[in-house]
Amino acid sequence: MNPFVFGDYPCIMKKAAGARIPTFTTYEAKLVKGSVDFIGLNHYITVSVKDRPSSIEKHSRDFGADMAAEVSLEALTADQYPVIPSGLYELLEYLKEAYGNLPIYIQENGQKTLRNGTLNDTPRIEYMHAYIGSVLDAVRNGSNTRGYFAWCFLDGFELLGGYVLSYGLYYVDLDDNELRRYPKLSAYWYANFLKGKEVQFSKLRTN
Repeated sequence: MNPFVFGDYPCIMKKAAGARIPTFTTYEAKLVKGSVDFIGLNHYITVSVKDRPSSIEKHSRDFGADMAAEVSLEALTADQYPVIPSGLYELLEYLKEAYGNLPIYIQENGQKTLRNGTLNDTPRIEYMHAYIGSVLDAVRNGSNTRGYFAWCFLDGFELLGGYVLSYGLYYVDLDDNELRRYPKLSAYWYANFLKGKEVQFSKLRTN
């Protein structure tokens, strides 16, 4: 984000990456500075980070070594993501303060479940309810967040999980030649949410 807003990479980043990071000419810096229209944000999980300065000393350097940090990614291997909406709220607050409150569109946010689980996907509803709430809190606190998109409408092939995991509000029967689709509980909940209705889980149904 720094080049788009300030015209150059952060000093700490240039120090860590050295000659492997491009250097902008004065003309290039002028072109790129302020050229961003909005921030497109994908958010699923919050991770913990621990300082690891020893990685800077490695002769073989890469993205991981440049960070000089140890990142916990256990949540990526779990069947479901932990619900930590404060992580999204704090990220929106940081972007507001660090980059002049540019427009933000949350392009992806959603809960994963095992593909052949159940249509009564209450963990997905609980996840979306919590994270949409954190977006509302951030907007009320001045964040210029303008859009939210759930990932995703239909079950499909997922980047990290293939057909094992699903994110869709609608189940797609891949064993059916017609690829029939069935709404999950989350589809009813989200539809009612968008219509401004307050609906309890017990009043929803999946046929």
